[in-house]
Order: sequence, then C-alpha cells, then structure tokens
Amino acid sequence: MSDQDSDHLTTATPHCTGDLIIGIDAGTSVIKAVAFDLSGHQRASASVRNTYTTGADGAVTQSLSRTWADCAAALTALADKVDNLATRVAAVALTGQGDGTWLVGADNAPVTDAWLWLDARAAPTVSRITAGATERARFEATGTGLNTCQQGSQLAHMQSTCPGMLDRAEVALHCKDWLYLNLTGVRATDPSEASFTFGDFRTRQYSDTVIEALGLARHRHLLPQIVDGSQQTHPLTRAAAAATGLREGTPVALGYVDMAMTALGAGVHTGDRGTACSTIGSTGVHMRAVPSGQVHLNADGTGYVICLPVPDIVTQVQTNMAAALNIDWALSFAGDLMAEYGTAPSHADLVARVDHWLAHSTPAALVYHPYISDAGERGPFVDARARASLIGLNATHRFPDMIRAVVEGIAMAARDCYGAMGEMPRELRLTGGAARSAAVRQVLAAALDTPVRVSTRDEAGAAGCAMMAAVAIGAYPDMDACIAEWTRPLLGPTEPPDPALVPVYDSLFTTYRDARAALTPVWDGLAAHRATPGVKT
Repeated sequence: MSDQDSDHLTTATPHCTGDLIIGIDAGTSVIKAVAFDLSGHQRASASVRNTYTTGADGAVTQSLSRTWADCAAALTALADKVDNLATRVAAVALTGQGDGTWLVGADNAPVTDAWLWLDARAAPTVSRITAGATERARFEATGTGLNTCQQGSQLAHMQSTCPGMLDRAEVALHCKDWLYLNLTGVRATDPSEASFTFGDFRTRQYSDTVIEALGLARHRHLLPQIVDGSQQTHPLTRAAAAATGLREGTPVALGYVDMAMTALGAGVHTGDRGTACSTIGSTGVHMRAVPSGQVHLNADGTGYVICLPVPDIVTQVQTNMAAALNIDWALSFAGDLMAEYGTAPSHADLVARVDHWLAHSTPAALVYHPYISDAGERGPFVDARARASLIGLNATHRFPDMIRAVVEGIAMAARDCYGAMGEMPRELRLTGGAARSAAVRQVLAAALDTPVRVSTRDEAGAAGCAMMAAVAIGAYPDMDACIAEWTRPLLGPTEPPDPALVPVYDSLFTTYRDARAALTPVWDGLAAHRATPGVKT
C-alpha cells in the first residue's frame, strides 16, 4: 500500500449519521445513482446514459474523464429529486461493469481510454495463454475461465502489442475503481475483481501462480491494494464534494463487481442451502452461492468464481452471451414485417403479447439455440463461432411456436449453465426484465425442475453495494442481518414447476445438447464462409 493510500484509510464507522445511502451502479449503458433509506427502501434514482466507441479491429473503448463526469452528473441529478440530499447521506457505495482495463498514470490522470469488457483485441493472447502449460493452475486458483473480457488478458495483450502504454501507467483499475479514485483519491480494487482476475478465490488475495501464468510478473506493480467496502470506507474528498454536491468526508464504500452486487441484492445468498439467482436481461447471468470449499470446477475451464461480501461464501457463475436479446430479435422480426404493411407496434406492445403467444403454442415442438450474439457463446462453453438456430420447423408452425422455442432455448441455456456448476438449484431467484413474464417463469421452473421466486428489487446492483456500505458504517452488525431486512422481504411467492412440463423439458434438453454438439462443424463452416472476401455478414 502506498503512503498516499494509507493516508486515506479509515475503518468501519461504529455509528452512522444521515438517513440515506447512495448506491452507484456504473453499467455499460447507464450510470445510475440510487438513494435508499437505511432499511433498504428505494427513495429516488437518477441516471445518465453511458457512451463508448467501437473500432473495426474489435476495440471497444470508453473515456475515463467522461465516465467520471457522467457519474458526477448522475449524483447531481439525484440531488434534484431528494431534498437536502447532501446532509442526509450517511454513505456512498459503488459498483460497476466488470472486467476491462482502466489505466491511470501520474497525477491520477488517464493513460488512454479504457478497454471495456466488450473489447475483443486480446483474442490472440487468450489463445496463446490458454494453450500454455500453466493454464490449468491459473484456472484452479481463480475458478475463472480466461477470455478477452478480462483485465489479465488485456494487460498481457498490451504488453506484447503496445508496451509503452503500460510503461506510462502507474495502476490498472476497473470501472468502479476509477470512480472510487475520483471520489476518495485512493487507488484500490475489491476482493471479487482481484481474485477472479489475478488471485485465488479461497484467500481473496493476489496469486503469484496466476500473475506468472499471465506473463505479467514485471507489471505486478500495476495491481492496486485490495479493499473490502463492507469493512472499511474512505472519505469523500473536497474536490469530489465540489463536483457532486455531496459533503466532504462522507464515507465511501468500494463495492464488489456488478454481477455479485446484483445477485446479492436479488437474493442469491439468504442462508438457504441450494439457492441460486439468474438475471434474465439482455444477457443471462446464472449464479449459485456456495462455501469456497464446495466450488465445482468444470473440466472445460469455463465460468467465473466471484466472491460475495460474506465470509467464505462465493458465487459460481456461468453467463450466456445473450438471453432476452433473443426475444428482442424475434419481436423485432415480427415488428419489421408488420411495419411493411403500415402497422408499427412498439416494442412494449409486442412484449405484452409474449405470454399470450406462449399460451397458444405447444411445448417442446422446436429446438432453439439462443446464440444470437455476434460474439457467439461463453457459457457453459466458449465458442465465438456459435450461432443461433431453430430446428424442427414444418408447415404447421406459426409465430407463437417460434416465440415459445426462443423462450425454451433461453431456459435450456440456463439449465446447461447450472449443470456445468454441479447440482441444479433447489430454488431459483429471478431478476431482469424477462422475469416479469409469468409464462417465462413457468418455462424456467419446469426446465430446471425447481421452484422460482422473483425479486421485486428495481435496482439490485445499486442495492447490493449500498448494503455493503450499510454494514461498513455500522447500520447492521453483519451482511446476514442486512440481507434479512433488505433482500428477503422483496422475494415474491414461490412458484413451483408444472409437473406435466418437467419430463417434457427433460427430453427437450437432451435433444438440445445433442443438436448443439452436432452443430459445431456447421458453425465452423459458416465462419469460414463469412471470412471469404466479398461475402457480406
């Protein structure tokens, strides 16, 4: 730890003043600032659209300076909605988009634009490292499959392609870490990002084995101190107070990565054995909370292990590149056709029809693989060439059958992910836009043969990091006590699986997996075709 950092260090505040906690969730598309009272009730929120730039070489970058300005703007906008916000804030907490590389140099100035988790430039470096003799040891320490999203891959790629950029850097941060630096003046990261990228999830510390496997030993000095925001805070600086309108000295807690915070806020860990949490948003994030000694590391070396701010509890994670994006594609398909004839229904109008279409279709009539993303799939297998497919069509099938197949494909992908993590969950907590559909929930429950419950928490990510701050400032004695008040009451009633659908989906899943394996050479052939000069993709 540097002298600069140690000058700012504070421990958990035994008693808090103020009746609100602000949770900041700096996502890929939106930066949100959300005010909660100390009992976990959401009082107000404000947001600013995020911006990033894409390049033809696979680059996806974001301005550090603009991101800090947008964060400050979101906090200022929140103050317009809450009377006397600055004097009422007991603490501020941060989470944000995971992975990516935010390089900072002298005087805490950006070295270059951030490489986001969407950036694909490190793909050749990932292939080289994963083919190496030390890859399995790296995976067993982190519990995390290497991919182009991660800071370790990106730093290794920078080292071989643009080393001068690393020479100008003094620290490598993630998105939330960069905002934390601007709020507190402290260079730090949290135990979750540190351990799944460069460390060991059992110790929550950096690992020499991992750093050496990535070939980054000579750049180890770029890794910041690890700070657990549920145990310690740092005070808001005078400069940050001027930029945000908050009070100088307000405690600031560094949250864990957004996936962990969203799951915490939605109920992935409530002390009930065998529970899991799936976010069915644009992407699909599937997480189960287990003691670190019970982690199931699959032979394929995929997924993540992400710590929770609870002693010895981690989440195993598998993520689908696309979940509700598949539904969006199918609805856009219908909307475009209707617009050709002068009728242009809104996306919301079409979404409202999904349950109706599912009610007028036959279960398991078709097989759909939900690999609609241009980036292929990443969980529970990694294949950038994977593409969506609809199998089994005949002349009698209509649009409702197609919509049902898409929803069933999303459920099959979730089952595929949980299967890679070990046992199916005993109860599945759901969040994300698609979870609002009763018919979608019914399909998920039957596909996994497990009861589901919906979290009614609107801003689970912001809530998760705010919960960490609530513990850090002494509003709760520990995270379990906070979960009991912030999370449990917002879980809806248990919805059991339909016993008639369970065997139908058992059979469908076998076909789904068999077809996926058979399609691999087809994906290879299509990829080669797309690479042919003159072929449009």
